[in-house]
Amino acid sequence: MSIPEILVNDGFITQRDREKIDDFSARSGQSFIKIALNFGYISRKNYERSMINAGYPFKEIREMEYDPEVLSKIELKFAEQHVAMPLRIENNRVITVMADPGDKLFIDFIRFTYDCEPEIIVASDLDIVWMSHKLLGDKYVKSSVYELLNRDPANSAFTTFSSGQLIFLFMLLGVVTIGLVLRFKDTSIIINILISVFFLVAILFKLFLALVGSRFELHQAVTRDELREVVDDELPIYTILLPVYKEDKLIKKLIWNLQSIDYPRERLDIKLLIEEDDDKTLNAVRNLDFPAIFEVIVVPFHMPKTKPKACNYGLHFSKGKYLTIYDAEDIPDTDQLKKVVTMFNKLPSNYICIQSALNYYNRNENFLTRMFTLEYSYWFDYMLPGLDTLDIPIPLGGTSNHFKLDNLVELGAWDPFNVTEDADLGVRAYAKGYKIAVINSTTYEEANNEPFNWIRQRSRWIKGYMQTYLVHMRDPVALWKKLGWKGFLGFSFFIGATPLTFLVYPFLLGIFISYIVFDLSSIRTLFPDWVLFMSIFNLMVGNILMIYINMMAVFKRRYYELILFSIANPVYWLMHSIAAFKGLYQLIVKPFYWEKTNHGLSKVTSPTNVVK
Repeated sequence: MSIPEILVNDGFITQRDREKIDDFSARSGQSFIKIALNFGYISRKNYERSMINAGYPFKEIREMEYDPEVLSKIELKFAEQHVAMPLRIENNRVITVMADPGDKLFIDFIRFTYDCEPEIIVASDLDIVWMSHKLLGDKYVKSSVYELLNRDPANSAFTTFSSGQLIFLFMLLGVVTIGLVLRFKDTSIIINILISVFFLVAILFKLFLALVGSRFELHQAVTRDELREVVDDELPIYTILLPVYKEDKLIKKLIWNLQSIDYPRERLDIKLLIEEDDDKTLNAVRNLDFPAIFEVIVVPFHMPKTKPKACNYGLHFSKGKYLTIYDAEDIPDTDQLKKVVTMFNKLPSNYICIQSALNYYNRNENFLTRMFTLEYSYWFDYMLPGLDTLDIPIPLGGTSNHFKLDNLVELGAWDPFNVTEDADLGVRAYAKGYKIAVINSTTYEEANNEPFNWIRQRSRWIKGYMQTYLVHMRDPVALWKKLGWKGFLGFSFFIGATPLTFLVYPFLLGIFISYIVFDLSSIRTLFPDWVLFMSIFNLMVGNILMIYINMMAVFKRRYYELILFSIANPVYWLMHSIAAFKGLYQLIVKPFYWEKTNHGLSKVTSPTNVVK
């Protein structure tokens, strides 16, 4: 009896389901068991029960011996389609592991390729996936790491500081040191003036962007009437990449979130990207007692161990016309994919990415989540529309950016050595003449509610902005020509100035505190009154403006209960400064280190009081 017949007889799938799977298999080239397990027809627990009842208990295969010469004759994508692979030849038989021992096409492949009969060992599909990617995925993972570096080394963060940048930094350090030795007071005054003026100008630029963005409603609009006109049968295949690492606690929640997406099931191409050493997450998938609607891709070990490297690896197996990324805890609007497809059909062809807004479902949990929500609200509701309106490069968020897959590949995909890979990709896309739109759809995430976890996440983000700025400023003249004067200045003030404002903030705050706490005459020996007053004025005005921007953030989403927390922005900025100095330190000693952010800490599980 075949596996499909066994599953029907056991009542785990219907005859109608079997016919649909067979039809899908004929059209896609994927095996019956792969479709049944990855498109929500049967849970892995029930599949295992049926196999055991039919006399096919799963064997442990991870430690089995294999012959590289035997493996060289099979392509990973074919093994993946059939969830099966040969290991070695023994006693004139090919030892073959299979999730479906009745897969005639794969058995015929073994007979034709090796001129031997297969000796079939039945194993869990997840163990076969793990083993096939580990043993056959070498060329794909190397491409994921080195493709951009080999194709476009000038845009790779593999080199943190170029020779020219190092020469400039050491010359600047030398000039400052000489100045402090020869003319300490005058040099200190000049440094103070430059820092305080820079701080205020950077804040004024953000205010300008927010005011420009405030003139528009929530991004590019797709109306409800347009959504009603969408025909499901005409929708393209849509790839969703789900890069996870040690997210075993969130797997069940992830599945429920995916199942709520309003998009035809057979036109979804969902890849759960699990690292080779992440048995926790793999076992969480194995132990699911309800059907999943994603395909597991195991990313073979290779440094750097970063999210963009995993996404690049998943790209090799993606089948969609469009592609997006969600994190494990994300809750996207149910109609987001249809909105994006509709928007792409309306936009000119040079638009290759659509960014959805990000916000938080646990915004009122504690002080950190409230401040985080204010920050994301003004960022996505005001800043990004302002950048879009002024035609300035848009730094993409780390999730819910929707790409045309072909154009993403053309750009070289993500830089595995950059820890804010999407911000970098936004700049590269702009430099190539492509455009990015922002759409009226939101993905809700879990805001960090724990200070040390927040510092880890934010230090990585700030380090990535530093990386991105260093990469694209290796040749400032060439960048100016690519981006134009508006794009260049916008990039400098938005990407470059953001980490610097966090780094100089404690310096200005220190002068202010010294002015208040210590004897004024001792401060005057170093700084004249006009210098002190200018520094304090810039600090106070800068903070007032940022408080105002935070207050603006509440209105488009009607988060009025958060408005008073805007006053706490100076404290929140000081936390940014701590993260910035940590990020700067890591930029020097371990630039590619991806500091893991722990998710699943919140007790809130879904967005409430959402205004769309």
